Amino acid sequence: MSAPHAHALRRARAAAQLLHRPRAAGVADVVARLLAVQAQDLRAARLALRARATGLAAADVDAALTDERSVVVAWLGRGTLHLVGREDYPWLLALTAPTRFATSARRLGQLGVGPGDADRAVREVERALAADGPLTRPQLAERFAAKGIRTEGQATAHLLMLAALRGIAVLGPIRDDGAQAFVLARDWLGAAPPERLDDRDAALAELARRYLAGHGPVAPADLAAWSGLPLRDARAGLKAIASELAQRDDDLIDLAARDPAPDAIPACLLPAFDPYLLGWKDRSFAVPAEHARRVHPGGGMLRATATVDGLAVGTWTAPGGDVKLEPFGRLPRGARRALQAEADEVRGFTSARPS
Repeated sequence: MSAPHAHALRRARAAAQLLHRPRAAGVADVVARLLAVQAQDLRAARLALRARATGLAAADVDAALTDERSVVVAWLGRGTLHLVGREDYPWLLALTAPTRFATSARRLGQLGVGPGDADRAVREVERALAADGPLTRPQLAERFAAKGIRTEGQATAHLLMLAALRGIAVLGPIRDDGAQAFVLARDWLGAAPPERLDDRDAALAELARRYLAGHGPVAPADLAAWSGLPLRDARAGLKAIASELAQRDDDLIDLAARDPAPDAIPACLLPAFDPYLLGWKDRSFAVPAEHARRVHPGGGMLRATATVDGLAVGTWTAPGGDVKLEPFGRLPRGARRALQAEADEVRGFTSARPS
């Protein structure tokens, strides 16, 4: 990929991701634009929203989860926890969950949990949440253990995933101690998610449309990799909205009704597992190949990353709350000052009150 083309692609994708912060936006608005935000680390998910809207506080995200119920966390694409809007949760679950059941059963078997105990655990989740919910993961693990169901290692996590894949539970409210609790999906959101889609073709079309809104330009393989669905499904969804698309000279596709990308993307401190570094099959447009292992060291990890005009220029940590930047090399002019301003905002984000 030539440097000018990579530069233009970075700006287009970063703008689709709202990293130019075009306006103040609420939690649900940002989540809806991205469709789903990886959230196995809720602190990181909060910071991902911070990077895309002005004026947000971490408490706003917690309020959206706890008080407004406008967003929830559930196991969706790729069998990973995602923050998603309440309106998008039912159809995304019905579309993606069927691809995960075989993997779930196999992994539970490897952990020593047979099908019978797995079913008992799901029933116990439903019973316990109906009677005593919301409940945290450790509290539900105690319920499993009391029933003689294995909880060692990752067994509890995979049993809770199974309950979520079956539409029984979602992660919703944040408790006073900071822990996120499981709730019954049907109670928390007002209705149980459908077991199957009435119109799977329409759901694939909506998936393609919404994915493009927050990630375009893309290739079909990008949509497949992001969603965890087969490539044939990605192609079917894109074909269904062909009249809404524009074919680019580089063989990527985008929504035809796309605003032009800005001339520059502000410097940004992106958290671990940020959507900008997870949204495409190949992230080399944003992360130089010689630094790829520093951003993605393996083992499923994706480090917090500093970007300038959409290009990764370093990683960062925040021990004790103070941001420590580890640049890959000499930073562009003005970048250090801009990243310091970002560091100040990251520090204030967690202490600010809801807007």
